[in-house]
Amino acid sequence: MSKTILEIENLTKYFSINKNETVKAVDDISFAINEGETLGLVGESGSGKTTLGKTIVGLNDLTAGEIIYKGKDVNKLSKEDKKRVNRELQIIFQDPQSSLNPRMRVEDIIAEGIDAHKLHTGQERQDRIYELLDLVGLSEDHVRRYPHEFSGGQRQRIGIARALAVNPKFIVADEPVSALDVSIQAQVINLMEQLKEKEGLTYLFIAHDLSVVKHISDRIGVMYLGKMMELADGNSLYEDPMHPYTQALLSAISIANPNADRRDRIVLKGDPPNPAQPPSGCRFRTRCKFAMDICAEKVPEWKEVRDNHWTACHLY
Repeated sequence: MSKTILEIENLTKYFSINKNETVKAVDDISFAINEGETLGLVGESGSGKTTLGKTIVGLNDLTAGEIIYKGKDVNKLSKEDKKRVNRELQIIFQDPQSSLNPRMRVEDIIAEGIDAHKLHTGQERQDRIYELLDLVGLSEDHVRRYPHEFSGGQRQRIGIARALAVNPKFIVADEPVSALDVSIQAQVINLMEQLKEKEGLTYLFIAHDLSVVKHISDRIGVMYLGKMMELADGNSLYEDPMHPYTQALLSAISIANPNADRRDRIVLKGDPPNPAQPPSGCRFRTRCKFAMDICAEKVPEWKEVRDNHWTACHLY
């Protein structure tokens, strides 16, 4: 039986634009992640994926809800215990160029967490930096260089090394390959999979490319306008998606094999609504061909409609 490492209970994060408008970036989301698994998270831009990831690792304050890590509510921990948890929850950012300080050498970038948590000093610190560089496929010769002297793929490897420096257990990977060339994406994905096994990591892998997510994820969640629409294991989600939004996303995947079965393309009408003024009831109803009166009147219940297959839709 897999052990749960992280539970998200009714997590909510709102941002105030002005006195009259509030963006409901993440709105009442609940799910759990098991130790050692990769949970993929997909959805259109503006769906709240990145906000959710940053809130989990403490870069955003909660508006409401609970983040339960290893059975303890993170927001109810003492300052010392919270610092320890923050060390175990790390993030890899989307853009390796903007996430690395251009004025810092590689050795100091990687050692930011080591220094902040006082994990190593002197020769131990240097040895740990060399170890991390080797772990991500870089060499000791790179320690004195600056970020601009590296390719995009190498910069992302530096970002991964920085995240690993404090011995984390859980990593939010926020679209870690979307800014990279296609030829480099596979290398970084393979590296992350190797590190997961070697270091005993658990991932929340955020992406918009469903092909990448399918390759790396054990289970996949689908977000739309701050809400979770569907959550299931990869095969179940791809072979038999239940929510109309998931069906539309999967229909857009390009298939290289001309002999493979293809889904009929589902073209969604209109653009996603303003997140500061989301539709009543189901957030997706304004673009859904199956929308009914109840979809406008009532928020669909988040429920398990099949074994380990969850969705929020009035069709079920």
